[in-house]
Amino acid sequence: MNFLARYFLIILGSIVLFSGCVYQANISQGNLIEVDDVDQIEIGMTKNQIRFLLGTPMIDDPFNEDRWDYIYYLKVGRDNAILKKWISLTFENNQVTEINDDQELNSNL
Repeated sequence: MNFLARYFLIILGSIVLFSGCVYQANISQGNLIEVDDVDQIEIGMTKNQIRFLLGTPMIDDPFNEDRWDYIYYLKVGRDNAILKKWISLTFENNQVTEINDDQELNSNL
């Protein structure tokens, strides 16, 4: 086998080998919801205290200013594992009156 054919086969083999090593990044969206932060939420806390603790809500409905929704979504690259977390807070007179906490909607991690 001549040098050119051998060189071509090495290059072709390398391309085939390395094409299977594609990096898939993790996809993270929304507010990171830590269990410790959620445990600190109490009925009667103000909107400013909640914003300091959890950050700006992911969904701030202009038609219902008394409900804030925090959502977190993580898809792990190669594993295709999905983690979804959600918390909804209801306010009355600028204070938390209801906490709907479904920490893990679907987790394959």
